[in-house]
Amino acid sequence: MKTSDALNLARGKELDLIVVTPNSVPPVAKLLDFKKFLYLEKKKKSTVKSRKSGLKEIKMGPSTGEGDVNRQIERAKEFISEGNRVKVTITLRGRENLYPDIAFDKIRKFQAALEETAKPEADARQMGNMISMVLVAK
Repeated sequence: MKTSDALNLARGKELDLIVVTPNSVPPVAKLLDFKKFLYLEKKKKSTVKSRKSGLKEIKMGPSTGEGDVNRQIERAKEFISEGNRVKVTITLRGRENLYPDIAFDKIRKFQAALEETAKPEADARQMGNMISMVLVAK
C-alpha cells in the first residue's frame, strides 16, 4: 500500500499510522491510537512496580495449634520461593506475657521447619508483647 493511501486510511479511521520496521522493504506500519498505546504501556509498568513487596508477615499466638502452624510454614515456603522475606510474629496477651519461652520455642520450631529454604536475618527478639524473627532465602 502506498504511504499516501495508508495516511488517508488512518485519517479516515481517526487513528495514527506508526512505522514498525522502517528498514525493511517494504516498510511495515500499523494503524493504532498512539495515546491509548502509551497509556497501556505506562499502566503495565506501574502494575509491575506495585506488585513487588519485600516483606510478608505471618502472625500467630503462643497457643496456636500444630496444624495451623504447619499451614503457616507452607505459606512461608511459598513467600520465600517468590523472593520475599518472611517476618514471623507471635503476640503475647495477658498472662501469656509471663511465659515468653513458649513463644520463643514456637519461633525456633518455625525456623527449624524452614531450615532448608531460609535462614534467619537476626535472632528472635522481643519488643513489648511481640516476639518476631525475619527469615530470608538461603
